[in-house]
Amino acid sequence: MNIFRLAGDVSHLVAIIILLVKIWRSRSCAGISGKSQVLFALVFTTRYLDLFTVFISPYNTIMKVVFLAMSYATVYLIYMRFRNTFDSDNDTFRVEFLLVPVIGLSFLENYAFTPLEILWTFSIFLEAVAIMPQLFMITKTGEAESITTHYLFFLGLYRALYIANWVWRYNTEGFFDQIAVVSGVVQTIFYCDFFYLYVTRVLQGRGKMSLPIPI
Repeated sequence: MNIFRLAGDVSHLVAIIILLVKIWRSRSCAGISGKSQVLFALVFTTRYLDLFTVFISPYNTIMKVVFLAMSYATVYLIYMRFRNTFDSDNDTFRVEFLLVPVIGLSFLENYAFTPLEILWTFSIFLEAVAIMPQLFMITKTGEAESITTHYLFFLGLYRALYIANWVWRYNTEGFFDQIAVVSGVVQTIFYCDFFYLYVTRVLQGRGKMSLPIPI
């Protein structure tokens, strides 16, 4: 465990907490893509299937349980508790365009052709693109509440810190996970434009981040 990995995990946790608190306090999930949250729940589920068979450390086990619980809690709030506030009209990204290529890549590019390894690889590839329905929703509506953009910022920060973690591990341990690194870099690229808008608009004090609405 190094400082970049720990900071990345904390940023990831903060992002999910921000989203949950936003939904619970406002009693609304307006502006949040339910499809992205379902994809993230699927990411954690397929990645942590070894929860009860492989023990690495108390920290590792606790974090797995926390991320699983919080991701499913978010899905529950969106589709059950506050479903009347869910903006389904704008959450229209075709997730099959993500799932089909990701499933195919998981069978073609993996470290071992076993069910758990394929599902782990699937989770890595899926995480790289799971945010796309949320970004598509923001682009479609043309704006996002600052609390939602804070959530996206910390998600992007988590990925950036994990890249630093991989660089650190490569230099100190000679460790290099090609699948995780490539997927993480791709995911971070998706956030680049968002980071610029976040810094230039949200941090300047605007209540919402406005985006160009596609014609």
